[in-house]
Amino acid sequence: MSVTQLRRPGAADTPVRITADTLLQKKQARIPIVALTAYDYPTARLVDEAGIDLILVGDSLAMVALGYDNTLPVTMDEMLHHTRAVARGLRRAFLVADMPYGSYHLSELEGLSSALRFIKEAGAQAVKIEGGQTRASLVRRMTDAEISVVGHIGLTPQSVHRMGGYKVQGRTWEAYDRLCRDAEALEQAGAIAVVLEGIPRELATDITSQLTIPTIGIGAGPECDGQILVFHDLFNLTFAPHAKFARQYGDAAAFFSDALSRFRADVSRREFPSDAESYHLPREMRSDLELIEPAARHG
Repeated sequence: MSVTQLRRPGAADTPVRITADTLLQKKQARIPIVALTAYDYPTARLVDEAGIDLILVGDSLAMVALGYDNTLPVTMDEMLHHTRAVARGLRRAFLVADMPYGSYHLSELEGLSSALRFIKEAGAQAVKIEGGQTRASLVRRMTDAEISVVGHIGLTPQSVHRMGGYKVQGRTWEAYDRLCRDAEALEQAGAIAVVLEGIPRELATDITSQLTIPTIGIGAGPECDGQILVFHDLFNLTFAPHAKFARQYGDAAAFFSDALSRFRADVSRREFPSDAESYHLPREMRSDLELIEPAARHG
């Protein structure tokens, strides 16, 4: 089946789910992979129905949905909760869940156990972990346990304190070579794809050409096999300065603010709800009610 065939024969209303094989076929056919984050059921429905290939329940929800300053505080329970909600909204997209900080750092056994929960309890098709060569053994162990893993290298938000902030990575030859080795190590360990974040375009191009698995870029230039952005960045819902690569496709903040202001004004002027938006007694009861004195209505 071609990667462009998205429906099963004889089932016009049932989209075919994107799989890890679909993503690989897209790379081989040089068809860009379109990816986006989602954190709840209604957003997942909209993103899925728009034909997005891959949906990531990112630990970025800590910042854009829960109000934290970085991704570190979000918990396993919170990530599982949001992944379940997103899974219920999908019919087509490939669902990847971010493993939060602390869920795979103490031991490989803990990491494997955490990953299994995302697959068994939350309905994810794959998990994403940050790190390159240092995570290769864990990726191999997860792969052996039939868990699909997406790697993540470059600017890794869970390493924000070690990196000294959100800074572009790979701008020295030493860092360039290390990231190339990181990508190769993840592929050899069995990763199905690698997210490249915050690295020079030239480095992302080099890595993409060297790997047989897809690369998904975010702030890594157009030569990656696919691109991902945070949903809230697309619609001006982050309440923070936008990253250079975060193109805005709409202004939901302005839309919501206007609607909220009009709602407040309508209620304040008693223009909402209208009679047409109110429920009424049956006609015969209303006729009887008109004959009864107000003081006598309640006995």
